[in-house]
Amino acid sequence: MNNKSFTKTFLGCFLLGLSLVFVFPVSNFAQTTYFPAAGDNWERRRPEQAKMDAAKLKEAIDFAVAAESKAPRNLELAHYQTFGREPFGEAVGAFKERGAATGIIIRNGYIVAEWGEPLRVDMTFSVTKSFVSTVVGLAFDRRMIKSLRDRVSDYDAPISVYNRAERFDNAEQFGKSKFLELFETEHNRKITWEHLLRQTSDWEGTLWGKPDWADRPDKDAANWLNRKRNESGAVYEYNDVRVNALALAALNVWRKPLPQVLKENVMDEIGASSTWRWLGYENSWVVIDGQIVQSVSGGGHWGGGMFISARDMARFGLLGLNRGRWGKKQILSEEFFKQATMPTAAQPTYGFMNYFLNTDKKYYPSAPASAFVHVGNGTNIIYVDPENKLVVVARWIENGKIDEFVRKINASLR
Repeated sequence: MNNKSFTKTFLGCFLLGLSLVFVFPVSNFAQTTYFPAAGDNWERRRPEQAKMDAAKLKEAIDFAVAAESKAPRNLELAHYQTFGREPFGEAVGAFKERGAATGIIIRNGYIVAEWGEPLRVDMTFSVTKSFVSTVVGLAFDRRMIKSLRDRVSDYDAPISVYNRAERFDNAEQFGKSKFLELFETEHNRKITWEHLLRQTSDWEGTLWGKPDWADRPDKDAANWLNRKRNESGAVYEYNDVRVNALALAALNVWRKPLPQVLKENVMDEIGASSTWRWLGYENSWVVIDGQIVQSVSGGGHWGGGMFISARDMARFGLLGLNRGRWGKKQILSEEFFKQATMPTAAQPTYGFMNYFLNTDKKYYPSAPASAFVHVGNGTNIIYVDPENKLVVVARWIENGKIDEFVRKINASLR
């Protein structure tokens, strides 16, 4: 080939390549996930850049704002109107008055829309359970828990409850154990980490002054104390006492506060703010390695739990969208996420706590079957849609309106 022909061929190829760049200016955006740096510098995209219809997206947001929960914003009052009316339902943890209806819509990692008060720290109730699962997952990834099918009793150790007024020379307590024993009964000894994570353990006992039967009690009071225990794994039952037992068992493995574990290994890694707090109860203090440590709760059922902003919730959702990866770093293993999002045999729309799965599109009919959501009372949700690269945080929305909200968001997608 002579120099003239070579120049002509090269110029043609260059112009062809250049034309492809200008013909498809947003193709890279559609394929690449952005991970925001720490701080308040989260990049945004206009709806059209994110391949969303602006008018339909506004319709979805307006719907969410109009569907604000009718429960009191005073969450302590709301508690005593609902869970506080159960046996032993008195609050033992902090409540915080909530803000207005709030939310964030993320696509491919970029903020496309926000409303309400996304930086405000509020209770997130049972979304806290997903953070309990996370610290158990971290222990699993580090082989501190060798298998999630191991019996929790094999990892059990004496738990010394902190009670400043306790006396060890009390004759009435002579011969009785001074330790809290979570898994000493014949039934509880068989419970595995997976049973607790899937809420199929039927753990029996009283923890932090709350009996297992008193949480969402049977309508027939005759069954409160005398019913036959289900074989672990056989029956799903949503129960905060058992979640708190898992949190304490995880604390026993880590030997340091679970909020510290979460901060150092997850929240700092994903650039979360310094404003979130994870609290337990007034009486959930134990002594570990000479230190007084609070065992945190898995929700706000009696107060406490995770207090967090919508922005930080969105970061956690983005971590889930990428199955535990943040940028180039795998923070939680793919194996853990595989198990966490696997349907529970006794409840196919539930994975690990608090992964609500859209198995066969039964949970949210308007969402893809691959979607999952972290749900807390209020209602608080972190909705994760891998198929459409969406993360949606919605706070203080009526639970019965969420599917319609999701339908309206999906209608905005191009």
